[in-house]
Amino acid sequence: MCGIAGWIDYNKNLRSKENIIDKMSKTLINRGPDAHGVYLKEKICLIHRRLIVVDPEHGTQPMTLEKGNNKYTMVYNGELYNTEDLRKELLNYGYDFRGHSDTEVLLTAFIHWKESCLEKLNGIYAFAIWDEKEEKLFMARDRMGVKPLFFYINNGSMIFGSQIKTLLANPLVKPVIDEQGLSEIFLLGPGRTSGQGIIKGIKELKPGEYAIFDENGLKIKTYWKLKAKEHLDDINTTVEKMRFLIKDAVKRQLVSDVSLCCFLSGGLDSSIISNLAAKEYKANNKGKLHTYSVDYVDNQQYFKASLFQPNSDKTYINMMVNQIDSIHHEVIIDNSLLADALEDAVIARDLPGMADIDSSLLLFCKEVKKDFTVAISGECADEIFGGYPWYHNKDILFQETFPWSPSLELRKSILKKEFIKNGEEYVKEQYENTIRNTDTLPNDSKLDIRMKQMFMLNINWFMQTLLDRKDRMSMYNGLEVRVPFCDHRIVEYAYNMPWEIKALDGREKGIVRKAMEGILPEEIVWRKKSPYPKTHNPKYFKKVSEEVKALYNKKNSLIHELINWDIVKDIIVNPNKYTHPWYGQLMTAPQMLAYILQVHIWLENFNIEVEGI
Repeated sequence: MCGIAGWIDYNKNLRSKENIIDKMSKTLINRGPDAHGVYLKEKICLIHRRLIVVDPEHGTQPMTLEKGNNKYTMVYNGELYNTEDLRKELLNYGYDFRGHSDTEVLLTAFIHWKESCLEKLNGIYAFAIWDEKEEKLFMARDRMGVKPLFFYINNGSMIFGSQIKTLLANPLVKPVIDEQGLSEIFLLGPGRTSGQGIIKGIKELKPGEYAIFDENGLKIKTYWKLKAKEHLDDINTTVEKMRFLIKDAVKRQLVSDVSLCCFLSGGLDSSIISNLAAKEYKANNKGKLHTYSVDYVDNQQYFKASLFQPNSDKTYINMMVNQIDSIHHEVIIDNSLLADALEDAVIARDLPGMADIDSSLLLFCKEVKKDFTVAISGECADEIFGGYPWYHNKDILFQETFPWSPSLELRKSILKKEFIKNGEEYVKEQYENTIRNTDTLPNDSKLDIRMKQMFMLNINWFMQTLLDRKDRMSMYNGLEVRVPFCDHRIVEYAYNMPWEIKALDGREKGIVRKAMEGILPEEIVWRKKSPYPKTHNPKYFKKVSEEVKALYNKKNSLIHELINWDIVKDIIVNPNKYTHPWYGQLMTAPQMLAYILQVHIWLENFNIEVEGI
């Protein structure tokens, strides 16, 4: 895993821009603390910061390979999980390899197959390849959007990078937001429309897209999207295929030349990953697997069961640790530090995020990184297999809006009215765009059509928010986190599964539970879903409230121009009145206040200007 960036300009000599290039590179240090490199020619600069995971000696970047009378140079952020399959195929075509890195295999695959290589890749990636002879740049992003890739185009030049801050380090990119950016922050945030970088002019290559940039400009094409196909397998065959796909994805993602561990919450998804990883370690004499969980000071004392979080995790974590015989580490986060880390979480994400849901993961990853460089997580199974309550509540299911943020009333009331003229229309258009791009079959039932629509809403919005969070919070600490449930084979198979099979026995993720019978303890297999743990300690709400009150007295802050303080004060005084989630079940009153704090931190730290102010 790494950080990448680049600058192509057909009108300037970039050799004279080394100071700017150095500033761009330094923004990526957290993502790649182990090594760095720059490829610089008159029209092109490619920047790489490396986190060494595989082949320290032969995986150095930028990497240049020759074929015929041409040279190709690549910067790459990601991990290929079918490296050895591709290597064998390319060896049969007469290629040879200096080392065993996936970087060399990926670049060779592109040289041989060009953009068609993307159809062969199994992994998470964002990469750019400069064709020296043709003087053009090829960029691509993985199917699920696990790895980020932002870009900015202006007057024949393009700047790209793994992070928004990397682009902002170049003076050509101005930190300005307009009405659309405000709509994204206040009406959709911390989610954002696919392809939008919030800052005016900054875009993101969408999941499953590739782009070619040359003197004629930028051309973007989609190389992968979900297609509706008839599901022909019976229940038993579906169970067997699910078990194989999950096992194979985990096995592939355990490959690493450095230390690796698993996140373990005691829920179904992380328990599957940890169980399979521990068995693989044992079979290959790699010793005991290390597992990590997160909680908060005095959280057991203040925990209250709810529809979204019916029970606490500790009992189930202990059950799994005993079953797989892992070396377990419990990270306990102080609530005051949790609030303090809201600022680092914004700096890591380059945008306001999921408040303490972000900052807790940032602190958690910081602890894990002390001993490990790679971790594996159970993220994304809920979006893919219908794990959330909104899949199962018919009153919510058919509402024509985003189910994790069904009402805009509070969002609209927090922002002063004059800044967004057509907010509801903007949000409705983003929702309807997703619905329009959902592929269905003519004989699909009303329920199956809606479930495919919900699938698309969840993977294009809610899952992207969580993947952004996972990538930025982990890579800010130089930790690579892998997500086996995002294997595109699993996603494609799940998309076309009839709902009665996916929700087998009327349970969320029923087909996955059935596939894991006899592998996990029964109590884990049939445990009701419990989300990522959040703090229930009133100390956290008190600390965040005090910081928001202090912010009210900072009259020179840009946030004062944007916020309706009467509503914010009421949230502080009457938190139980605000029961509608800001963004999913984890963002209620404390996180609403923390989100406002993060907006302020973002405006200040990134020197944001708002059009019209």
